[in-house]
Amino acid sequence: MYCPFCSATDTKVIDSRLVSDGHQVRRRRECLQCHERYTTFESAELVMPRIIKRDGSREPFNEEKMRNGLLRALEKRPVSIEKIELSINTLKSKLRATGEREISSEMLGNLIMDELKALDKVAYVRFASVYRSFEDIREFGEEIARLGDDD
Repeated sequence: MYCPFCSATDTKVIDSRLVSDGHQVRRRRECLQCHERYTTFESAELVMPRIIKRDGSREPFNEEKMRNGLLRALEKRPVSIEKIELSINTLKSKLRATGEREISSEMLGNLIMDELKALDKVAYVRFASVYRSFEDIREFGEEIARLGDDD
């Protein structure tokens, strides 16, 4: 690693710690030439599967799109940002764990709904209503009844 101050190549690691729920390593480094200290973050570069849309088109996994959908469903609900971030990391881990290069948007939607069901039942019904395109109040009632049966 090059020193950002003098560009020397000899640096030593002073301290290493896990951050971001174990998904990153934070390292304090010191340059052996100019003795400046700085912090680096190291994380694994893992390939996420591509998403096969309902119309058959394919697109790269978009974490921001997933995050926005979750945040929209959880809007004004008593769920902490930490729990949301943990859920996002869990979802990404589940996607990578499939070992597939491509997964259907339906599979991704079902994983998200399972995660929302554990986080907040109201957010789950909100997401399900949009994802499954509920047509009338009867479909809401059926989904809420299924939620009651799961408890």
